[in-house]
Amino acid sequence: MKSFTATIEVSKSPQIVFRSITSDVAKWWGGKDLEGKCTNLNDEFTINHPGAHYSKQKVIEVIQDRKVAWMVTESTLNWLKKDKHEWTNTKMIFTISAKGDKTILHFTHEGLSPEKESYAMCSKGWSTVIKDYLFYLITEDKAHF
Repeated sequence: MKSFTATIEVSKSPQIVFRSITSDVAKWWGGKDLEGKCTNLNDEFTINHPGAHYSKQKVIEVIQDRKVAWMVTESTLNWLKKDKHEWTNTKMIFTISAKGDKTILHFTHEGLSPEKESYAMCSKGWSTVIKDYLFYLITEDKAHF
């Protein structure tokens, strides 16, 4: 099963990329609709865009400056017709690696595959969130929201 992926390359250190992902997810995903903590192992947080999207994530893996993974433990995508809970039990994985004086961030939403009803819309959304919002936070040290 092929999952959604997005990759960005930045002229920042792995430490800055890691900190940007984990320090305040609201700055690049969720904005004021994020509640909870998302920094340490077993932290939990929710994103709630009323009427459209609700998801609860648990931090399941943290390797300092190299990797972060979240498990979606609850989800409701109200705009889906078949299975509004498609995201439940999927994982969001951020893998960070150095490449010379650059850092590569590889994002995978494991379980968000082309067979899923949400794939078309969510792949566009994730592309914007990772390649625009998170990229901007990492490179400019400013929140998108």
